[in-house]
Parts: sequence; structure tokens; C-alpha cells
Amino acid sequence: MRSTIDIDDSLLNEARHLTRIKTKKEVVNLSLKELISKKRREHLASLFGSTVVDISCDDVVKMREDEF
Repeated sequence: MRSTIDIDDSLLNEARHLTRIKTKKEVVNLSLKELISKKRREHLASLFGSTVVDISCDDVVKMREDEF
């Protein structure tokens, strides 16, 4: 889907530099994925009343495999 948005150039450039991603599209897509992942973790933590943990879904699957 094509969209026209106004993005802060300094933030975009810093993100591109830190990630070494070449295109704006890739940086925006990665940023959205990271934001969604963070918000899902925060929501999950709020359901259990604990602090936010920095683990991915793959980490949870691995931990479950290690239990057996």
C-alpha cells in the first residue's frame, strides 16, 4: 500500500545508520514490526501484572521446548 507521510529526516537517517538498512521502506517496515512486538509484550505483561520482558515469540517457544 502506498502512502505519503512526513517523516523526521534526522530520525530516519539515524535509524538507517544504526540498522544499516538501505531503503526508507525497509526502515519503516522494521520500525512498525518492532513497535507492534513491543506493544504486544507490554500487553501480555499487563495481563499478568509483571514487568515487561524483552523476549520474542521464538524465545517463548524455545522455553516451552526446554520444559519437556
